Amino acid sequence: MRSRTRTNWLVMLLVILGTLFILFPLYMTVTIALKNPEQMAQSVFAFPTQLHWENFASAIDMTNFFQSFRNSAVVTASTVILTLLSNSMVAYAIARNMEKRKFFKGLYYYFVSAMFIPFPIIMLPIVKLTSSLEMTNLLGLTLLHTVYGLAFNVFVYVGYIRSIPVALEEAAFVDGATTWGTFWKIIFPLMAPISATVGILTCLSTYNDFLLPLIIISDPAQYTLPLVQYVFQGQFNTDFNLAFASYLLALLPMIIIYLFAQKWIINGVTQGSVK
Repeated sequence: MRSRTRTNWLVMLLVILGTLFILFPLYMTVTIALKNPEQMAQSVFAFPTQLHWENFASAIDMTNFFQSFRNSAVVTASTVILTLLSNSMVAYAIARNMEKRKFFKGLYYYFVSAMFIPFPIIMLPIVKLTSSLEMTNLLGLTLLHTVYGLAFNVFVYVGYIRSIPVALEEAAFVDGATTWGTFWKIIFPLMAPISATVGILTCLSTYNDFLLPLIIISDPAQYTLPLVQYVFQGQFNTDFNLAFASYLLALLPMIIIYLFAQKWIINGVTQGSVK
């Protein structure tokens, strides 16, 4: 007999509600960005009867969008590259030695514990340190993003590396390979799924970060996209139409990247969770 597939209506309802919960803010962003203040006063939720594409041009001029986007792109790309190269090596050293030496196990838990430290606690020391080292620029911002992602990335990388058979490295050592060569020629290529996950999550967090650039960057010419959104907020009013047009312009690159790369995020996380 043909088995009947039962529909779980509760799960279906939760999926629908979750979809609406995600899509509704995006709908509001698009509609507000395409309205003028008069249409906003009539109805905030209704789709505009006349589309005001000039809001995007005005937002680009007011925020110096292309320069800010270039700053964000430079910081994001540099952070992703440094993160993948440095964090993977740290995690490899910990994963292959934490069962042999107590130092590496302690180092692992030290990094994991760093994930629970609230940023406001270390915010003032960071400002003092970067100021004294003259690193209140894009380079300093890139290094700080790389260091702050170390705790979570080591946690993810270690779980994945421990699922890779040690026999592969032992065979490479027998053939005369060094530890350095074994890592780059054998282990690092095998970490492609989890490296894609780490890279994409680092890209999203760095590109969207507001608080760290706010306290680090002092030169307006080096402002990233999240910082320049302040131009629409006055002391007594906010130009919501231009602000949301600017938000949408800044949001589009990350949406495109995530849509193309989401399968690697899921694949890397699921593989890293199985030993």
